[in-house]
Order: sequence, then structure tokens, then C-alpha cells
Amino acid sequence: MEAILKQEIISNKTACRAIGVAVFVILTSLGAFVRIPLPFSPVPLTLQTFFVLLSGAFLGGNLGAVAQMSYIFLGLSGLPIFTGAGSGLLYLAGPTGGYLLGFVLASLFTARFIKFAGRNLYSVLAIMVIADLLLLASGVIWLKILFGWPLSKLLFAGFLPFLPGDLLKAGAAAIIYLRLKPRLKEVF
Repeated sequence: MEAILKQEIISNKTACRAIGVAVFVILTSLGAFVRIPLPFSPVPLTLQTFFVLLSGAFLGGNLGAVAQMSYIFLGLSGLPIFTGAGSGLLYLAGPTGGYLLGFVLASLFTARFIKFAGRNLYSVLAIMVIADLLLLASGVIWLKILFGWPLSKLLFAGFLPFLPGDLLKAGAAAIIYLRLKPRLKEVF
């Protein structure tokens, strides 16, 4: 029985990586539907950042960014997978366009630096928090370009409301990463 449990279901690592990318595209898409609209901001709270951080951590290299770019491409091509079931090229010109670009940057950052964290929870958490701050900064910069708001309004509408939830998501992502990474290291 033990020999059966130790067998790999998919032995081709390329296929495993492709499945991993597809899984994170799906999870990021589903995370868009877990949304809390904010009355004072054009950007809702979503669960997407949690999966963005995990995609960079688990897939590593450029695959996390490939997963996020694939998510964006599918949304741009017309699939209603963006927040609020949005889709299409005009969606990028809206308030969440900068955050979508931040998905790619955060995933790349996480993938590049997670290997230096080892198994230290605080190091993994720090990398994920910095990646999340990059994501939020991308969104704030886009809101500035789009609306021309002053810094105080940008912080109030596009940055500060997201910090508590994003810190919780980064913490959960760090714990999940540390728990599952030893089991998945041979896959990716």
C-alpha cells in the first residue's frame, strides 16, 4: 500500500508545471469573485492577492508571473473573470488596471526572493508583504494616473483599506507555503 501512495500521478514535470499554472489561473479567477465593495474606493477587496502570492511562491521562476499574465490575457480576451465579472480591454483602463499589473510584479518578486527565505516564517512573511506592497503601489500609481487624486486620497482609497486584509492574506500564504512546500518541491 505504501508503494502505491508514493507513486507519482503525473511523472512529467512539464505537465505538472502546466497544471500548476492552470490551477493558479483558476484560483486567481475564483478569488476575484470573493469581493467586498468599498463605498469610498473604486477598488473592491478581493481574495486574489492571496493566490497571487502563492503562485509566485509555489511555481517559482517565471511561472507565477505566467499564471498571472494568463489570467489577465483570459480576462482581456472576453472571459468574465475579473472582479465583478468584468472582462475586455477597457477593463484595464479602469481603476483596477494597476492592481492587475501588480499581480504580475508581486508574483515575480515572490518567486525571485522566496528561495532566500528558507524555512523561516518571518523571512517568508516579509517577502510576501513586500510583494503585496509592490502590488498595492502599482494600483495607487495607476489611480493617480487615472484620476489625478492627491496623495491623501490615493492612500485612503487605494492603499490603507487593503493593508489589514492583505497582511492577513500574506500571513496565511506564508504559513501554507511553509507547510506545503516540502511536499511539492519535487513537483515544481
